[in-house]
Amino acid sequence: MEPIMAIYVQEDDDWTITVSGLGKSLTARAPGIIAARDRTDQLVEKLTPEGRPTVVHLLNGSALEFTATYMTARLTRPQMPPLEVPPSPASTKQEQPEAVVPDKPAPKPPLPQGKRLPKAVEPRKPGSRSKKNEPGSAVSAAKAATPPAAAR
Repeated sequence: MEPIMAIYVQEDDDWTITVSGLGKSLTARAPGIIAARDRTDQLVEKLTPEGRPTVVHLLNGSALEFTATYMTARLTRPQMPPLEVPPSPASTKQEQPEAVVPDKPAPKPPLPQGKRLPKAVEPRKPGSRSKKNEPGSAVSAAKAATPPAAAR
């Protein structure tokens, strides 16, 4: 299939588009390059109702110039006037109901048996010793059986 040619010509803020191919030619106008590009898609559909043809977009005979102009327009944000902020509600002081805070939080539902954590281990009391180091325990007997290191 032969490519469709879309030729863009700027006239002040408006654009004239001529789309030609397959022995036909269609012309349209649009306000701005972005609208012109959208209008080109509509004209291409009229020329080739079936399939997706290759379309070459040209500005001043150059596809690169069209692409640069189109992308600049797409990526440039329009100048917007500053936003007006409405007066704050503090200037029209109205009584706001105070939030009610409960004294006690709601009780948590019990966890299922499989989700419960093991019982907490009580912390050691100060001054108490571990049973593993008491005389007569297996650890203290092993320490007594180990000879001291030989002096060099």
